[in-house]
Amino acid sequence: MKYLLDTNVLLQSLSSGNKLNHRAAVLLADNSSELYLSAVSSWEIILKTVTGKLLLPESPAEFLTRSIRILSLRLLAITHLHAFAVAELPDHHRDPFDRMLIAQARTEGMVLLTIDRTLGSYKVDQIYCGR
Repeated sequence: MKYLLDTNVLLQSLSSGNKLNHRAAVLLADNSSELYLSAVSSWEIILKTVTGKLLLPESPAEFLTRSIRILSLRLLAITHLHAFAVAELPDHHRDPFDRMLIAQARTEGMVLLTIDRTLGSYKVDQIYCGR
């Protein structure tokens, strides 16, 4: 199964105060899970770090590189098809990063791992990972 991590799932999976549920922990640790990280999550982390909304123990590039290695993440680029798919989404949620993740999960046939309950209003395969 292919899983696309939302940005908060990535951040929580590596934090000392892990707020992910048991199912998420099992999926992230399972070697048979194909875990993907979107370029939009890297972009979001970098923007939030630069603006002071997110504090990391190291530079965003070092954090992301380490995260990709630790979780054995596969990388998902943003394509024009993904951008077109965003336009097809209903306007339930205005966060552009989340909207791109939803579009990518739908386009690529992936299950979105999220801790954001507001994404439940979208028609996308997803697993709620929060406690």
